[in-house]
Amino acid sequence: MSALQEPGRIVAVARDTEHRFSKPVVEEITLVAGWGVEGDAHAGTTVQHRSRVARDPSQPNLRQVHLLHAEVFDEVAAAGHVVVPGDMGENVTTRGVDLLGLPTGALLHLGDEACVRVTGLRNPCQQINDFDPGLLRAVLGRAEDGTVERKGGVMGVVVTGGVVRAGDAVRVELPAGEPQPLVPV
Repeated sequence: MSALQEPGRIVAVARDTEHRFSKPVVEEITLVAGWGVEGDAHAGTTVQHRSRVARDPSQPNLRQVHLLHAEVFDEVAAAGHVVVPGDMGENVTTRGVDLLGLPTGALLHLGDEACVRVTGLRNPCQQINDFDPGLLRAVLGRAEDGTVERKGGVMGVVVTGGVVRAGDAVRVELPAGEPQPLVPV
């Protein structure tokens, strides 16, 4: 891994014991290595997202933690959507970190102890429109070159556990070698 970049900040943390689209914001979450967010419905070593369980419940869980950049809230507000931390189902809301620009395998050091390895992009789905009609169009679009832009955050697996709170620093550690772009997981 290469040197650490300037840190961003955690704006909020959220978890939910139930499979719902939005997650309630809490004071702190505990990340557990190889498992995810303690007490969250999406934690586990194998897939927990219902659509993925239906396809193959033995797949490894590459979506233990969902991280979303708060800057997307500012962007969608311009289109008339009011979105706050936890609304889009994320566990960790950040500010000052270019999550979507990270390569696969980047390490996110959260607070003093926890570390999450980025596995890929969250693929925005119809549930976003069920939450707020038209929001899917605001977080899923096309770049000038015609490629699909997914702005629903990134997914990761917990490498090192620890307690994570709003206000904690987020430090990015890039992997060595040729960067591999993020793809949906």
